[in-house]
Amino acid sequence: MKKINKALVLLCTAALLVADTGCKKNYLDANQLSSYSPENLDNPNAMRAALNGVALILRREYFGDSAPMLTESLFSDVAVDGTTDKSTPAQDLVTRITPDANLNSDDFNKVGWYWDNSFTAIRQANTIITRIDVPKYASEAERNAILGSAYFFRAYYYYRLVHQFGDVPLLLTDLDAPRSDFYSTKREVILAQMKTDLEFAQTWVTDNVNKGEVTKGAVSHLLTKVNLALGKFDDAIAAATNVIGSGKYGMMTSRFGSTASDATKNVVWDLHRMDNKAISTNKEALFLVIDREAFQGFTPNGSQLMRNTVPAWHFANLRSPSGSGIQAITDAVTAEIPLTKMYGRGIGRYRGTPYSTKYIWTDQTDYRHAKGMWMDMTDLVYNNPALKTSKLQMDKDLYGKPLQQYTDANIATVFQNGALDTIRHWFGWPHYKVFINSTNALANDPYWSPPRGTNTDWYVFRLAETYLLRAEAHYWKGDLGLAMADINVVRARANATILTDVSKINIGTILDERARELFWEEPRKTELTRMAYIFAMTGKTAYNGKTYTLSAFSDQNFFYDRIMEKNDFYKNNVRTIQGVNYRIAPYHVLWPVPASAQRFNTKGHINQNKGYSGYESNVPALDK
Repeated sequence: MKKINKALVLLCTAALLVADTGCKKNYLDANQLSSYSPENLDNPNAMRAALNGVALILRREYFGDSAPMLTESLFSDVAVDGTTDKSTPAQDLVTRITPDANLNSDDFNKVGWYWDNSFTAIRQANTIITRIDVPKYASEAERNAILGSAYFFRAYYYYRLVHQFGDVPLLLTDLDAPRSDFYSTKREVILAQMKTDLEFAQTWVTDNVNKGEVTKGAVSHLLTKVNLALGKFDDAIAAATNVIGSGKYGMMTSRFGSTASDATKNVVWDLHRMDNKAISTNKEALFLVIDREAFQGFTPNGSQLMRNTVPAWHFANLRSPSGSGIQAITDAVTAEIPLTKMYGRGIGRYRGTPYSTKYIWTDQTDYRHAKGMWMDMTDLVYNNPALKTSKLQMDKDLYGKPLQQYTDANIATVFQNGALDTIRHWFGWPHYKVFINSTNALANDPYWSPPRGTNTDWYVFRLAETYLLRAEAHYWKGDLGLAMADINVVRARANATILTDVSKINIGTILDERARELFWEEPRKTELTRMAYIFAMTGKTAYNGKTYTLSAFSDQNFFYDRIMEKNDFYKNNVRTIQGVNYRIAPYHVLWPVPASAQRFNTKGHINQNKGYSGYESNVPALDK
């Protein structure tokens, strides 16, 4: 069995080699050139350590308070920012998402994080690529595997950038001098280059690597996405089939790992346990980020998934319906029924929409929504010990019983002053995905572990998504029977009802299954924008009866129409307790290029996207 990549311990060292370590600005320029030492990359081990430095950035996307993945989710149909205790988050996207706004803050959004860190990762990958022939290798295969891994990381970040920001500067070599003359390159040109690079990588990168390193399966998976984005659907099918038919990977359909003997759970629970993701028996993992207690300093306070994605149930001012006024629920970790330890001390940053928490869960047999796997607020219980000593028998009887569903009739009795913020306090969540019960040094800290969720490995690419990507390629080709068969592979493992009506298969079917399967794994905004581009490129009629064009992409697109169809918060301009209305516009299909990236690029021109200030001064993007 391959071990966890021991070089991950040296991530900080690797970052020192190829990343900005000073307090310099992070906009796209080369003034950071002097803060790393590429000449140190003179042997294969140093090259591998440098690759781990690039992987460090990728890991940070998923972890930490208000992790960047949250921003990907709230620009979509599955979630909104639920922190209604302030008016700064990205809720009214029209006013909050502008080039000059705060685009990198836990209390605002992480749009700017993606711009800064994606180009940092690309610059680091380019350092490896440019210096690939400096070391002496044991073989051509060793050299090309390292080069292919660097190509993978560069392609990963460019794939994300072109579906977040559209046309962006294309950098293919290391910077050897400060520059301020960058120009935007057309999205399709960038994707074509990434396709070429990934095809090389697919030849040389192997699956026989340490956990946390780039695998051939991950390369082919990313190549599938790039081929889809280019409209090369046969190539996408071939790349996906390279993974599915390789014999190296397989859907996990039987109980496995440390939790296999727990009869109250199922294989989906096993699949998402922190200590099962990287074990050799798990054949579904294509690419992981490794986050262990030993690496805690690199991912501050670990995942914090239970803080980010669980409702702020402990803030709900829930009281006994008896009228005694007793607070009926407590977040004390010392409580006899410690809800905080059982489910986490959430603050509701990721507020799932009714679409993602209710509407798509009509199948009563689906493991992913089974009792004990999925949590609704009525699955929590009244746990305040004060209930047991109340003078009222009704209070005593209430202790340990499930929370009552609020209604218009009882809300004034059940909640203090009748106040309930249902956006932040009352919604369902996938407990099987986000429960992280760490045993590290913070385990007894009431605010960190496990109330927030700490260190855990996490899937970046998983075989279930490969099947859904191939299903999508079949859909675009009109082969609906093949698309349905691939969707059913995922559904069968989840014990969901098998689809049988080919006529009902469309992109919405695939998006629904992605929402069920890939919570906090898929970058939902990126994937929706990619699909919107494909509709615009092909002119294919969407299930809503509409067709789209590239010429009007920022004015009319599938991305916006899908969100307005499924996301009730944006559709209904729901108002928060701070007086902020949830709003999104068609032009949010692409994010604004941060103003700082343009401001310091004095000898070039990085184009701004339509809908944002600065678009009027755009110049033609480079086409090579």
